[in-house]
Amino acid sequence: MTAPVFVVDAVPGAGTFVLEGPEGRHAVSVKRLQGGEDLVLVDGRGRWADCVVLTAEGKDRLTVQVSGVYEDPAEEPRITVVQALPKGDRGEVAVETMTETGVDAVVPWAASRCITQWKGDRGLKALAKWRSTAREAGKQSRRTRFPEVSDLMTTKQVAALLAGADFAAVLHEDRDHPSGALATAELPEKGSIVLIVGPEGGVSPQELAAFEEAGAKPYRLGRSVLRTSTAGTAATALVLGRTGRWS
Repeated sequence: MTAPVFVVDAVPGAGTFVLEGPEGRHAVSVKRLQGGEDLVLVDGRGRWADCVVLTAEGKDRLTVQVSGVYEDPAEEPRITVVQALPKGDRGEVAVETMTETGVDAVVPWAASRCITQWKGDRGLKALAKWRSTAREAGKQSRRTRFPEVSDLMTTKQVAALLAGADFAAVLHEDRDHPSGALATAELPEKGSIVLIVGPEGGVSPQELAAFEEAGAKPYRLGRSVLRTSTAGTAATALVLGRTGRWS
């Protein structure tokens, strides 16, 4: 079992460090860590530290010895999933599984056929949940770099994002689409890859045309049609395997 991960604003240097607040409470009262046990501090931006527990005090205070500080470079190619807003809590499920799989960024997309709409305070709360989910899933999967979850984008903004990608694909449900399968597409070894996942009702012809104009072709994943909340995870796993990031 690898050491548990706790998030800090800034990873400390060598010496002693006191972990407190919500993370300290989780370490002391939930994980019940004791002197001599290992843990890892991360900032979610690639910097991390190996630590050993010295003492646990009260319900939320843990003193640790920092034994080594490291920084993981960003991996390439960078994988971004543009995720149309699913119904209910399926968006958080999508963010959680994509994070565990290894996605680098998630872009919430207000597609024309989305049943769910993010407006006003409700939209801000939903976005905060996506970001919190990415953070917690990053911790659980022992990542040192957590995915970035951007602000909600319109179709026009997504098209602008695609224009700067080294490879972009719209995941399409038509198994006979002439663009073929993502499994056989030519992928870059470096740079950025953007994958677009449509809503339950699919990507509209107008959106598909806008994305193709920006350089994103439609590709299928397989013969079965995946839910919008699982397609991004499957596509991310496929790309990770094909580009060598899972080697």
